[in-house]
Amino acid sequence: MKTSVKNFSWILFLVLIVSCKKDQKESQNPNNNSELKIAGAMRDVMWKGELEGKIGLDTISEKTGLYGLGPLAFLKGEILINNGKSYFSKVTSDSTMEVIQSFDISAPFFVFGNVIEWDQVELPSQVKSIQDLEGFIDEKSLELKRPFAFKLTGKVSKAKIHIQNLPEGTKVSNPDEAHQGQISYPIGEEEVEIVGFFSTEHQGVFTHHDSYLHMHLITKDESKMGHLDELVIGEMRLYLPNN
Repeated sequence: MKTSVKNFSWILFLVLIVSCKKDQKESQNPNNNSELKIAGAMRDVMWKGELEGKIGLDTISEKTGLYGLGPLAFLKGEILINNGKSYFSKVTSDSTMEVIQSFDISAPFFVFGNVIEWDQVELPSQVKSIQDLEGFIDEKSLELKRPFAFKLTGKVSKAKIHIQNLPEGTKVSNPDEAHQGQISYPIGEEEVEIVGFFSTEHQGVFTHHDSYLHMHLITKDESKMGHLDELVIGEMRLYLPNN
């Protein structure tokens, strides 16, 4: 009887050790996609003039597989986190911009989350525009936990991005005032990455009132980055989170 109890205790000890090591490994190497987190709201920026930073990006602790986007505080640029790397862009002229890599920035509203595992989804040839993409993602993600991040990689036929560039000291009480100083930039046939967030329930929070998507584009050479306004898809691959 004593031998049986001793053997059981030894087995239980081994199970606890293995379980602890497994938990430690999973915490150090996350393999599950996280729920999105949201700071601030687009409507509070556009209608209430809350331009100050609601979140400092350097306060986000888990950088592995991190994706996020939003405007720079006081609408002085655009922010993109792409697979753990943080960029912000700012206007330097009507035709030029500067893209800087840094976490030492803040945003008046921001959506972010960690995606470790992606599923590639084949894009039909008829999916070319942002509107086409929105409908296709909506159809293909009925089984996914919403909202979620997604990404596209490859070549665009053409696109247009913008960067917020609000004049110093401007007060904002409506979207027209918020978009003062905004500069648009054309993108030709280039290799790019597009990071986006999809939701049917966050219009006015991190998507515009007439869209389920919010997307930022960065060129492969990292020389151009901004909020995506127009898109003609060339040869691109779509990735949805595996959850």
